[in-house]
Amino acid sequence: MDIRKPNDSELKMVILLSPQAVFDGTLGEVKPTNEKIKKLVEPLLEKGSYYLIATEEDELMGWVLIGASKDQFTDKMNGFIYELFVIEEFRGNGISKRLIRTAIDFLKQDGYSEVRLSAFAENQAIKLYEKMGFNIRTVTMSLPL
Repeated sequence: MDIRKPNDSELKMVILLSPQAVFDGTLGEVKPTNEKIKKLVEPLLEKGSYYLIATEEDELMGWVLIGASKDQFTDKMNGFIYELFVIEEFRGNGISKRLIRTAIDFLKQDGYSEVRLSAFAENQAIKLYEKMGFNIRTVTMSLPL
């Protein structure tokens, strides 16, 4: 398996598949359109965020979107994992773990001393994040009205 930055056609494929990534990551709560994904992702890419993709024999298996995020209280810039996704047929093979490790390595090379991410409370990926050393830092709560 190879993990690297995507070429232009691979990037288009990632963005085309991103609505499913958001749908899965939000446990089915949000299913954005491709237009909404572009509105969310393009500003991140313009500010220096980038994707890393996992491929094998030129087949896209998954990706991670990484970049910077400013702490709202301290104004400190941190590395941030915006999105992690493995295409369903490739799940259960350790690809998420390899993508996260590679993302952390890239963010460290980019000069960040801390990496953060957000996840829905019931997302099974939280177990993986905790195994990899992430700790719960903040909790966002919701009250339906």
